[in-house]
Amino acid sequence: MGNRDARYTLEGMIEFDEGYFTVESSKIEQEKGIRGRGAVGKSNVAIMAESTVLEDIETGEKSNQCRYFKAKVLTDHTSEQINETIQESISEKSILFTDKSTSYIDIADYVEIHITEKSNKETTTETLKWVHIAISNEKRNFLGNYHKIKGKYLQLYLNEFVYKLNRRYFEEKLFDRLVIASITGL
Repeated sequence: MGNRDARYTLEGMIEFDEGYFTVESSKIEQEKGIRGRGAVGKSNVAIMAESTVLEDIETGEKSNQCRYFKAKVLTDHTSEQINETIQESISEKSILFTDKSTSYIDIADYVEIHITEKSNKETTTETLKWVHIAISNEKRNFLGNYHKIKGKYLQLYLNEFVYKLNRRYFEEKLFDRLVIASITGL
């Protein structure tokens, strides 16, 4: 599933943010007690959402429609890995929306326009809406279905979630399409 989705790049208006997912850690690691970035038992994941702003001509009301998502586990917390992820996953002619994280240094070199906004309640409900919805849904799905995830398997779980999310309108054809893709190797 991950190999199939890796062939596609997101384009247009893209929301980008990072989420910290809980992964299983040993008891020795749990005793360190560090919180936030680099915390034990947390894995950093880059989440990208292709969203398009729609405006109702009659009322002038704006809304966002989301098409496709991507997710990638970031093994180290460097701006180089984030830049590499953006190069692999996002078209150069895209507009990228992020918060003002210190990790997003050279992103403007890889996309047409990079727009940053300070993280606050309005940013999470308007500008980065779909990314935060995806992060919360993934976390809830993992907690409800799997309870504990080993760090080395997190990318596989993310691939499954994103594969299903990107094909949410396929309905009963989803399983058949996955079997055909597995057989043909595409």
